[in-house]
Amino acid sequence: MAKKRYVQVGVGSRSMMYSVVITEHFADHAELVGLCDSNAGRLQLRADWAHEHGVEVPAYSDDQFDQMIAETKPDVVIVTTKDSAHDDYICRAMELGCDVMTEKPMTTDEHKCQRIIDTQKETGRECKVTFNYRYAPPRTQVKDLLMSGVIGNVFSVDFHWLLDTKHGADYFRRWHRNKRNSGGLMVHKATHHFDLVNWWLSTVPEVVYATGTRNFYTPEMAERYGLTERGERCLGCPEAERCPFYMDMRAFPGLRDMYLENEQYDGYYRDRCVFSAEIDIEDTMAVTVTYRSRAQMSYSLHAFMPWEGYTVAFNGSKGRLEHICMETAYFSGDGTVPGELRPEGTKIKVFPHFRSGYEVEVWQSKGGHGGADPVMLQHLFDPNAPEDKYLRAADQRAGAWSILTGVAANRSMERGQPVRIDDLVHGLEEPDCPPMPSPTEPLELPGKVDALPPWLKR
Repeated sequence: MAKKRYVQVGVGSRSMMYSVVITEHFADHAELVGLCDSNAGRLQLRADWAHEHGVEVPAYSDDQFDQMIAETKPDVVIVTTKDSAHDDYICRAMELGCDVMTEKPMTTDEHKCQRIIDTQKETGRECKVTFNYRYAPPRTQVKDLLMSGVIGNVFSVDFHWLLDTKHGADYFRRWHRNKRNSGGLMVHKATHHFDLVNWWLSTVPEVVYATGTRNFYTPEMAERYGLTERGERCLGCPEAERCPFYMDMRAFPGLRDMYLENEQYDGYYRDRCVFSAEIDIEDTMAVTVTYRSRAQMSYSLHAFMPWEGYTVAFNGSKGRLEHICMETAYFSGDGTVPGELRPEGTKIKVFPHFRSGYEVEVWQSKGGHGGADPVMLQHLFDPNAPEDKYLRAADQRAGAWSILTGVAANRSMERGQPVRIDDLVHGLEEPDCPPMPSPTEPLELPGKVDALPPWLKR
C-alpha cells in the first residue's frame, strides 16, 4: 500500500504533534511532503527539524499554497493555522482535489461555516475535524455509560468548564484574545465542549441563549492588583517581578525558538499583557441550549479559576450520572504534556432512581488532553486502526454543529435574545452518531416495598 502524502499549513505549536506522528510514529503509512506558513522563520525552523529527523520537506510561504499542492501532490492537507484562516485553506485544498484534516474549531463564524459546507458538497472531498476530547478514556467511558442506558434517556445536562489562571490566562496573551481571530472562547475553546455534548447525546443543537462578559482580565483588575506600570507585553515589563501572570518566553525553549526569535518576520508577540484594553473576548460565559432530542443544557465557562477541569451531570429517565475531571495546568508550548488527567480528581458516579448511588472505576490513560491525543492519532493515521463503535471520528458536519453553538452564543450575546441554529446556516446534515436508548423503552418499577428507600415506604 502506498504511503499517504500529507502537507501542513500553519506550523505553530499545535502543529508539531502532527509533524512528529507522521515522521516518527506512522512513517510506514504516511509521509510529510510539504510545509506552509506565513512566518518565514517558523517555517524554516520546522523544515530544519524535519531534516534533523531524516526527512527533506520543501517549505512554502502562505502565498505559495497552490504551488505547494501542485508540486507535492498531497492526499491530505493538515490545517493548523489561526482559526480565522481555516476556511480559506480548507476550501482551497478541497477545490484542488485534496482531503483535509483540520484542527478545531473548524472555523469562526456562520458565513465561513456555510462556505465549508457548500465546498465540501461541491467537491465531495473528505474533511476531518480533530476533536481529541472525544478520545479521552473518561469521556469515552461517559459515552459508553449513556449508550448502555444506565440512566435512560437524557433530558438535561449541567456542564461547567474551568480554565485555570495558567492555561486560561494564556488565551488572553495570544491572538485568541480578539474575536476576529478566534471567535472568542465560545468558539475556540467551547467547540470541544459543545461537540462533546452533541456526541454524548447523539443529537444537535437547535436554540441557544447566552450571556457573557470580561470580568477578570481587565485593566481595572490589574489596578486592583496594584499593577500600575504594565507594559504591552511580559518581556521587559516593569511589573515582571510582581505580576502573577508574568511569562518569560526565554525560559521555555519551544516558545523562545518558535515565537520570540521569529518576531521580526510578522511582529507577532506571543506574550502580550493579559490585562490589555485591546482584548475583546469574554472570560465569564453562561449558555442555555435546547437540542433536537428535546434535551436541554446549562453550560458555563470561566477562564480564571484556581483549578483546571470540568464538572458535568446528566439527568435522565432512570437517574443521574455525574462526572468530574481535573487536568494538569499548562500553557501551549511550555514543554509539558497538555491537559494530562489528574486521577485523584477524576470521578464518575451513577445515581439510579430508587436505588443507592455508586462510583464507577474510571478508565485511565496517559498522554495529552486526558490521554486522548495518542488514541486519536492512531485512528487518524493508522490504516489498521480498530473499528470504533463510539464513532469518535468527526467530519465537517460535526465540526459545524459544534461551532454553531458557540457562534449562536456570540450572536445571542450581541442581540440579547435566543438564536436558532437554522437561522445561521442551511443545508447542514446531522453527523453520524451511535444509537442511544429508545425514548419509548419501558421503565422498570422498583419492585417490592421492601426494596424502596425508607422515605418512600408507607
